[in-house]
Amino acid sequence: MKKITLFLVFIGMMALQSCEVTEVYDDVDNDTISEAFELRNVDFGYNLDEGYFISRNFNSTIGSNIYSSDVVLMYRLIGVTNSNAPIWQSIPRTIFNSRGELDYDFDFSKEDFIIRVDGSYDLELTPQYLDNQTFRIVIVPASLINSIDKDNYEAVISTLKINESQIQKINFN
Repeated sequence: MKKITLFLVFIGMMALQSCEVTEVYDDVDNDTISEAFELRNVDFGYNLDEGYFISRNFNSTIGSNIYSSDVVLMYRLIGVTNSNAPIWQSIPRTIFNSRGELDYDFDFSKEDFIIRVDGSYDLELTPQYLDNQTFRIVIVPASLINSIDKDNYEAVISTLKINESQIQKINFN
């Protein structure tokens, strides 16, 4: 009986010696989606409760809501270079001019976004900050947000591998 038990233990040890665990790691990320869209011809509306603002639903603007874990980055077109390349400025932003200061700010949920403009003076005196504005909105998966220089639009687009041809252009009015 001892010999049979010893033989079974020996066979069991040999069988376990040949077992190997091989884990396969998939380094390809197939579910992280970043996208960008451009709002053109934006004119801010005004009401007493909100001040100057625009608001839109993601579903009606880009065709879907965003994931609750996504982060939204916002940029305003402030001009072009000599070579006609756009200059994008991150929001939130405070701008100082001869009349005082004005602030661009935004907030978002997974369903909608609001862009606001507020100032220390009557903003109707500077319509160049309220009318015919262009914004770029970049949707970033939360897992990537800490590895991106959020103030640098070009760095964001490069990191997310978004080509200019992939950016949806939307006329706002």
